[in-house]
Amino acid sequence: MVATAPARTVSKAQRREQLIRATMKCVSRNGLSATTMAEITKEAGLSLGIVNLHFQSKEKLLVETLRYIADEYQSEWQKAVRIEGSPTEQLANLIDIEFSARVCQREKLAVWVAFWGEAKSRPTYRRICSALDREYVLAIQTLCDEICRTGRHPHTDTEIVASGYSALTDGLWLDILLTPRDMSRAKAKRIAIDYFSSHFPGRFTALS
Repeated sequence: MVATAPARTVSKAQRREQLIRATMKCVSRNGLSATTMAEITKEAGLSLGIVNLHFQSKEKLLVETLRYIADEYQSEWQKAVRIEGSPTEQLANLIDIEFSARVCQREKLAVWVAFWGEAKSRPTYRRICSALDREYVLAIQTLCDEICRTGRHPHTDTEIVASGYSALTDGLWLDILLTPRDMSRAKAKRIAIDYFSSHFPGRFTALS
């Protein structure tokens, strides 16, 4: 077993991450409204005073939890589209990341769904999610534009393709969370590949 470091050696950043991860576990089980500060402190094994010291309120802790999971996801998909290779290979790598065990896991999916459900009435949640979505869709559209520059797909509306893939991914994540017997990560990945294959025939054949 790995020994736990004494409390005095834990940095502020480490303590904040500990609380955020505890919040994610609670939100994944109970949703946002039913998650309490008492439950979070119990999950983290800390006192309420420590939570208040770092976040002052439940709402501030929830906002930072959303920022944390959004930043983590952003880092993952950015790595995927920045690898060396053709735009087709970069999109294929994005699909791999999108439905990998570290990104597409039930706890994280439940947290995303909880925040999405509140985004309409919470401007801060909406701004964080919208900013992430815009950058994500633009990155996919850029890769699609590069594929189209070969001249083989001159009539493809890449903005529609990118927006459609973003919506498809959200739907597949929701299916994986709600109906895991019917939708696996592997099946979702095949659907995502087929989606791009339908828009760029011959490009993703080897991956199907």
